[in-house]
Amino acid sequence: MTFKRRDFLTASAAIAGMAGLSPFGIRPSFAQAAEPAYKPEEGASLRLLRWTPFVKGDEDAWLANTAKFTEATGVAVRIDKESWEDIRPKAAVAANVGSGPDLVMCWFDDAHQYPDKLVDLTELANYLGGKYGGWYDGVKGYATRDDKFIAMPLTAIGNAVCYRDSHMKAAGFSEFPKDTDGFLELCKAMKAKGTPAGFPHGKAVGDGNNYAHWLLWSHGGKMVDESGKVVINSPETLKAINYAKALYETFIPGTESWLDINNNRAFLAGQVSLTANGVSLYYAAKKDPATAELAADIRTTNFPVGPVGQSVELHQTSSLLLFNHTKYPEAAKAYIKFMMEADQMNAWITGSSAYCCQPLKAFASNPVWTSDPIHAPYARASETLRPNGYAGPLGYASAGVMADYVLVDMFATAVTGQKTPEEAIVEAERRANRYYRV
Repeated sequence: MTFKRRDFLTASAAIAGMAGLSPFGIRPSFAQAAEPAYKPEEGASLRLLRWTPFVKGDEDAWLANTAKFTEATGVAVRIDKESWEDIRPKAAVAANVGSGPDLVMCWFDDAHQYPDKLVDLTELANYLGGKYGGWYDGVKGYATRDDKFIAMPLTAIGNAVCYRDSHMKAAGFSEFPKDTDGFLELCKAMKAKGTPAGFPHGKAVGDGNNYAHWLLWSHGGKMVDESGKVVINSPETLKAINYAKALYETFIPGTESWLDINNNRAFLAGQVSLTANGVSLYYAAKKDPATAELAADIRTTNFPVGPVGQSVELHQTSSLLLFNHTKYPEAAKAYIKFMMEADQMNAWITGSSAYCCQPLKAFASNPVWTSDPIHAPYARASETLRPNGYAGPLGYASAGVMADYVLVDMFATAVTGQKTPEEAIVEAERRANRYYRV
C-alpha cells in the first residue's frame, strides 16, 4: 500500500477518532536534546516492510499516521506486510544484497546481525529520549551497539497467559496459581476435564520463543553467562526441560508444529482453554459475535514464578531498521521522527488496544493501559522484559542463536522424545557455540 496526498482526509478522520490527536499531557523534558531537522530529498519515496498485524487497530493507526506524514511532506510511503516468521529472513536478505525496503520493523536483536548495513540513528534517538522521558532499557538494548542506535526502538508486544475463567474453576481452582508447581497442577486438572492447555513448541517467532525462554529462565537456566560463555548445559536447564515434559503431557496434541497463529486458532475454536498470547487473542474473540461468550470468559495474567523466585519474561520486541542502501535517508529519518512524536505514537498505542507497548517512558500515561482489566499484564512489557541474550551481551551471537531457534528446538526435541533431555541440552550447547565462538 502506498500513501499519497489523496489518502489524507480519510486517514486523518480515522486517526482522530482513535486518539483525538491528544498528547495525553506529555511535556518536553528539560534534558531534551536539540531537535534535528530532516529535509526529505527531492522526489523521495519510501518502502517499509512490517509484520502482519494481529490487531487491526494497530495497522489502521499506523497507516493513518503514514498518510499524515505524506500530506505534510509529499513523500509517498509504500507499506508491505509479511508474516511474523518471514520478516527476519527477508530483512537479512535485504541487508546482504543491499536492495529492497528502506525500512523494516524487525524482531528482537536482528539489527545486531548486520549493524554495518544500517544507518546510525543516534541523533534522532537521543532527541526522542530526552523529550519523552527516556527509553526503557530492554527495548533500547535491542537497538543499540557500542553506545550508538543502530535501529529505532519501536515496541514491546506483551505476552501473557490467557485462560477461560469458568474452565479454570471447573477444574477446581478458585484463582490462578502464582507458581510453576501450581500451574502444572492446574494444567493436569484442566486436561482431565477435557479443557486442556496448549503452548507452541514450533518455530513461532513470538509465542514459541516467549514460552521457551520463560521455561528456561524460571528455573534459573540461561544460554550464556555475563561474559558470553555458553552455559546452557546445566542442572537448571535439565530441571526446566523435565518441567516442560510434564507440562507437554497435558497439552492438546500437535503443539510441536505450532507457529504464532496456531494457538490463537486453537483457543478461539475451543480446542484449548489456556495458552499465552498478546492481547490480540482477547480482541479477536470480542469482535466475532460467535465467540462473544468466550470473550467474556477470558482472563489474563503474567506467567507463574518458578524456582528462580522472580518473574522473568521475554516479550516480543520490534525495532525500526533503516538500511544504508536507501536512496532517501533524510526522508526516512523524517518519517521515523514523525511516527515517534506524541500525536502519532499515542494514536498508534491507542489504536493497538494495548497490543503494542510504548518504547518511551512518557507514553506509559496513555489511558489504554487502564481502560480494561484484561490489559493489566501487558502494561509493563517494555519495562519488565528480559533480553533474549541474557545474561551476556547482545550482538551477532545472541541474534543468530535466536534466529536459529536453538532454545525452541532444545525443548521441542526433548518434550516430544526425539532426544533425551541430556541429548537435547548437548545439541543446544553445540549449536550455540557455533555463534558464540565467531
